[in-house]
Amino acid sequence: MAVNVLLVASITLIYLIVILCLGYLGYKKTREAEDYLVAGRKAHPVVIALSYGATFISTSAIVGFGGQAANLGMGLIWLTVFNIGVGILLAFVVFGKKTREVGQRLRAVTFPDLMGKIYSSTFMQVVSGLVIVVGMPLYSAAVLIGGAQFIKETLGISYAASLIGFAVIVAIYVVFGGLIAVMYTDAVQGAIMLVGMTFLLILTYVILGGVTAAHSALTAIADMVPQKLAEQGMHGWTVMPDFGSPIWYTLVTTLVLGVGIGVLAQPQLVVRFMTAKDNRSLNRAVLVGGPFILMMTGVAFTVGALTNVYFVNTQGKIAIAAAGGNVDAVIPLFINLATPEWFTVVFMVTLLAAAMSTLSSLFHTMGTALICDLWGRGRECALSLKANQAGVIAMIVASVVIAFLMPGSIIAIATAMFMGLCACAFLPVFAVAVYCKNPSPLAAKASLVTGALVWFAWALFVNARYSAVFGLSSALIGKTSVLPFPWSAMDPLIIGLPLSAAVILVLQYLHRPEGAKAGLS
Repeated sequence: MAVNVLLVASITLIYLIVILCLGYLGYKKTREAEDYLVAGRKAHPVVIALSYGATFISTSAIVGFGGQAANLGMGLIWLTVFNIGVGILLAFVVFGKKTREVGQRLRAVTFPDLMGKIYSSTFMQVVSGLVIVVGMPLYSAAVLIGGAQFIKETLGISYAASLIGFAVIVAIYVVFGGLIAVMYTDAVQGAIMLVGMTFLLILTYVILGGVTAAHSALTAIADMVPQKLAEQGMHGWTVMPDFGSPIWYTLVTTLVLGVGIGVLAQPQLVVRFMTAKDNRSLNRAVLVGGPFILMMTGVAFTVGALTNVYFVNTQGKIAIAAAGGNVDAVIPLFINLATPEWFTVVFMVTLLAAAMSTLSSLFHTMGTALICDLWGRGRECALSLKANQAGVIAMIVASVVIAFLMPGSIIAIATAMFMGLCACAFLPVFAVAVYCKNPSPLAAKASLVTGALVWFAWALFVNARYSAVFGLSSALIGKTSVLPFPWSAMDPLIIGLPLSAAVILVLQYLHRPEGAKAGLS
């Protein structure tokens, strides 16, 4: 259903004016490379928290994972638990403070730069940058798709126009304002997201007759689980799938663990720690970040599952059937059909905020990695504002192209892919880097390469869901997986992360500097 064009145009225009004004403010405050790259290392704790949360939560969480909750049920709530416990508490308390201290001492400006300086290794900087430039466009494309999909459904314009127009708007303030503009706009967008998701939760329960009635109805339609999903271990939307079943492996190893653990080593999030002026700022940021993540993910997963009740009541079929088999279309369809027109517009702005806050950070991270860590590394041009702006533009174009090439129902899977890759490649070397007194460059190199290669090999040739997206295994050997179940359902993270961690721990022990104990500080 297309909404009132004048209403949409008015509200959207006001929102864009506010965002572009904040972008301009960031531009005016950006006087040198350190301002562009790490916000001058003096960001306010509330801005840090909202920027971190808004960067983490995108249309991927709301549209992609909300759609997955509609398909696989409320077991995804476990991801909320991981997001708060791991993504906020563990990230800020265990990693955040040490990252800020080390980053400030070494004057690091990007995640690859941090790795390169800690390990005194060009290899670590270059390969870390390469993983970002190669892998992150997949994630940014997924976020672009989520925003464009809702714009298309709401405004009734073409998907291509939605996608390109959306990317151009984000590009304007990211290219010119750098990380200061990104964090200012993230904070405002995070506040908008919080309001929008709160209204969504309330409206959903009102539409479905209350909290108890809604959840009871969801339990009661367990017999409508599609036969294909039932055969793979799913028995309803309010219960976990059978332990060890294909659905269980997808839900737990890919969606919950892949994203829940993968958040710890996200380069665009790690940089937020380096923007804080002191550890107290990070402590205060936790108090804001925890409730924010709870509302964002908890609401998305709850509402996603409950959409089944609405579509059964109104159309006699479950959500995935109503959306034509595309999980990424469930939430946009529900919003457009079930909620009042005024909220459709509000939610469109919410999704725009969610997508733009994440995209701005991804574009900034990719662009600076391309210039600072790959193209201009070791040269004065690496810290050139114009060079980094050019890098951002190049990665935006790459992300848009990939978005046009990606298939449907891909948002949540693409997100899990990138976060799993980051965990396998970066998490062990990141942990050792900030906590080890004498980190071994050899151990780090071996761990990074092992984690990345194992992840890619498993994703391309073993995990059937990922392999189907890439198509290489089918093209070469005629089947999506070279191994039988349960290996074919197991996420690459489950294999790659333990191997990467084992490599760095063993080699770190074997290659301790003589006369010094290379233990944890």
